[in-house]
Amino acid sequence: MNWFTKTFSSTMGRKIVMSITGLFLCSFLVVHLIGNLQLFNNDGGEAFNIYSRFMGTNPIIRTMEFVLLAGFAFHIYDALVLTRRNKAARPIGYANNHPEQNSTWSSRNMGLLGTVILVFLIIHLWNFFVPARFGGLEGVVIDDVEYENLYLRVVESFQVWWYVAIYVVAMFALAYHLIHGFQSAFQTLGLDHKKYTPFIQMFGYAFSVIVCFGFAIIPLYFFFFFR
Repeated sequence: MNWFTKTFSSTMGRKIVMSITGLFLCSFLVVHLIGNLQLFNNDGGEAFNIYSRFMGTNPIIRTMEFVLLAGFAFHIYDALVLTRRNKAARPIGYANNHPEQNSTWSSRNMGLLGTVILVFLIIHLWNFFVPARFGGLEGVVIDDVEYENLYLRVVESFQVWWYVAIYVVAMFALAYHLIHGFQSAFQTLGLDHKKYTPFIQMFGYAFSVIVCFGFAIIPLYFFFFFR
């Protein structure tokens, strides 16, 4: 146990944890986006509300929510620890080193991007997840069964310009965060190779752009076309 604790509290150990949790959270993004695409069904929100009910009542999904929460917690905590260690090891910073010549903007600003995403996540959970799990939504009857109308909350929220703006900005931040983080995770786990790294970079870039565009288009659609 001592060896385990020392290993995963080391800088490399924390990077490994960040990489594993980051890739796990990427899989969550895909599942979450697929579910959210139900919003585009022209059925007054029936499919989305049925999907939301299933996600909120299925015991396997509810258990996975705790796993997901742990993934977020470890990822955020390790990011904070690593950022603090990096600053302590480099108190003068990059002022005279011209970092733009050997690193990307996203790699130098992962802390800023992560902070934007975290603030958005808190707002997003408070607006959607909390009322969906703990009550506060209006009811709607679908095929003689009453459901909580999360679809209505989505429509109302995405009529508010500043909330749409926050959502879209957060998706830009997430895209940049993923573009660097996806490739970095494979590198940290030792899964990089001169033969496969270009594909990993290309796939990571495409994944980041497509997933974040998929999320961003939802509030824009409801704000501009659903009135």
